[in-house]
Amino acid sequence: MCARELTVEKLRVGLVFGGCSGEHEVSITSAKAIRAALQAAPNPDKYEVIPFYIHKNGCWQAGQVANNVLETGTPQDPVIDSSRWLFPDSATSIDVWFPILHGPNGEDGTIQGLLQLMQVPYVGSGVLGSAAGMDKIAMKIVFAAAGLPQVKYVPVTREQVWSDPCVFKQVCDRIDETIGYPNFVKPANLGSSVGISKVRSRLELEAALDSAATFDRRIVVEAGVAAREVECAVLGNGQPRASVVGEISFDSDFYDYETKYTEGRASLQIPAPLPEEITQKIQKMAIDAFVAVDAAGLSRVDFFYVESTGEVLLNEINTLPGFTSTSMYPMLWGASGVDFPELVDRLIQLAVEYHVKSD
Repeated sequence: MCARELTVEKLRVGLVFGGCSGEHEVSITSAKAIRAALQAAPNPDKYEVIPFYIHKNGCWQAGQVANNVLETGTPQDPVIDSSRWLFPDSATSIDVWFPILHGPNGEDGTIQGLLQLMQVPYVGSGVLGSAAGMDKIAMKIVFAAAGLPQVKYVPVTREQVWSDPCVFKQVCDRIDETIGYPNFVKPANLGSSVGISKVRSRLELEAALDSAATFDRRIVVEAGVAAREVECAVLGNGQPRASVVGEISFDSDFYDYETKYTEGRASLQIPAPLPEEITQKIQKMAIDAFVAVDAAGLSRVDFFYVESTGEVLLNEINTLPGFTSTSMYPMLWGASGVDFPELVDRLIQLAVEYHVKSD
């Protein structure tokens, strides 16, 4: 499929949402917000939004079904037919894609590879940036090569957890010796804090590793640090910009899925009350992380600020952050002078620019 000319008066934007991951419902909420932004002036003069809903079983649907999901915010029951991964006819008319699919099969390079083959611009990072930004182990290796400071971590595989009891013991011994407690056990390829456990003892570590192995075949164990959690948003392609820095405070034990997506569970301070030199350091590191994984368009970069020592430690990059009412990415840019409709407009223009320069 060849790209359509991008000189038309009004671009047809294919808004892709839903998907096969555990973040299906979050994707719907993000898509609702993005469509609303594209319907706010002056965007209707520039764009026509065509929604595409991907069921949890992988079937694509456009038209009334996709619109109904956006209107109600409720997932549809999967259709049972042979059309899995076949595009609706309206897909051939799309000028630029806006994939807002969180988690596996959405922000890990898979949908990006599909859209790349279609030779049509799409919002966000390409295959490499998306894949490196999704897999926490690959991400940490890239950050280490770029000289970016991080917390100590140990990579673990499902086979090490579930195969030989002697191997599992050796893994746990290594974590005890190199990281200690508390620590965090995370599936390497899930977003939105899904499957993460905070661990304070050897017994909890063994249970957390077993649980994480049910989510992913790759697991990362990170040292816990007494630090403030701060985030910075990045926007751009070859010359990315960093937003103001925001801080997250919460009453729960850590920033888990429920805390992240339930209004009132977390408190956001934008801009974060930080020394100016620390703010500037975080902004520079956010751009360095963005460049290191070869991201494009947008990313949210998360940090730990250890106030007692002045250290700034890079936690992770999210190349396709949420766009819900409680999402930090659009809020950070709003505080930086870019409101939601303008932000969405810029992302689409960056997608077109990236596509043209990549040809």
